[in-house]
Amino acid sequence: MRKKVLLGITLAFLLTVLAGCTEINQPITADSKGFWNEYVVYPLSMVIVYFANLLGSYGFAIVIVTILIRLLILPLMVKQMKNTKAMQVLQPEMKKLKEKYSSKDAKTQQKLQQETMQLFQKYNVNPLAGCFPILIQMPILIGIFHAITRTEEIANNSFLWFDLGSRDPYFALPIIAGITTFIQQKMMMAGNANQNPQMAMLLWLMPIMIVVFAINFPAALSLYWVVGNIFMIVQTYFIKGPDLKASSPASQGAKK
Repeated sequence: MRKKVLLGITLAFLLTVLAGCTEINQPITADSKGFWNEYVVYPLSMVIVYFANLLGSYGFAIVIVTILIRLLILPLMVKQMKNTKAMQVLQPEMKKLKEKYSSKDAKTQQKLQQETMQLFQKYNVNPLAGCFPILIQMPILIGIFHAITRTEEIANNSFLWFDLGSRDPYFALPIIAGITTFIQQKMMMAGNANQNPQMAMLLWLMPIMIVVFAINFPAALSLYWVVGNIFMIVQTYFIKGPDLKASSPASQGAKK
């Protein structure tokens, strides 16, 4: 049932995103029609323009909008972190269940699923909680991209050393985006003694992917990603402080 719900949410998300992709080269205005334009792209465009008029800079406006978006989804991100930590605590018990029901026949596997779900319910853990922040952030990220490229006053403005609607000429922002992504993921994984090889690979693969994408996208999108990462780094530091201290080299050396 949970898989069907997740699949339904994912399909709805993809349909929403793809609905807006056909109008990527059309300016966004108050007359733009469609759910994607009216409820995602145009509101984001107007909020950025509003803060730009208030602050006198489209770059600072994007920074403020990024922070506001992060504050709005903060409760969801905090819940995700707590859920991830709870999942890590449950790993030994889940391992015991897998050993207990190691047979691959359908009846045994069904029993394994039932007891695993009972374990999740006992400790109030939602195995799908980690998916929802991603599903929410992706439309926002793509919406920011549309708002930047389809709003002339944003795309034609500059900030610091780069034009918001063009690629960073020095590739500084993409590199910073990759570094901050690595730091943020490293902090998220702190305290996980049972880290699997796939997660360790993702720690390196994700920053590389971000750099590659950021090189080819408008600098304003990289700015959004960098500011969002810095916000997440600060957030993770305050939420996972004890885990970060326990996994630090100084702490490990003290234990030895």
